[in-house]
Amino acid sequence: MHPDTSWPSAPLPEIPGDVWRWQLPSVHDASRVRMDLRARLAHPSLTSSSTEDAREGLLLAFEELASNALRHGGGAVEAVIVATADGWLLSLSDEAVERPPVPAVDRDPALGGMGLPMVAQLSVDHGYDVVADRKRVWARLTSGVPVPGAVPGPRRGLA
Repeated sequence: MHPDTSWPSAPLPEIPGDVWRWQLPSVHDASRVRMDLRARLAHPSLTSSSTEDAREGLLLAFEELASNALRHGGGAVEAVIVATADGWLLSLSDEAVERPPVPAVDRDPALGGMGLPMVAQLSVDHGYDVVADRKRVWARLTSGVPVPGAVPGPRRGLA
């Protein structure tokens, strides 16, 4: 595997904000949650200053990570988003602690498996960790709007 395409093992950041939480018992629930997420993003909140591209990026990242958790994870899947003034922390957890996320490398895109690299491109930071009996795959995405006084953190893997 190429070192720049691996999904890093890193603890889920602790970021204060509005916490949105959903249970996803089946693949069909991902569509319901995506619609709920889209509705939340449309209402004034901490995310009201986000760009359309950033909101679409969050929806796409959610869809990809939820799909992976439901297809490749085990047991109960939970989605958590922490909304802040400068973006979102998206986390999907499952019970497949022995199965880390593995991005597809050198695969024909028609065969699928391109979700993790795409989420990595959309995010400013990403990773996964295992806590107790849960694997958490996460990505931090920005709102697309500069926050006064905020200093962007370095992107993992970039020089």
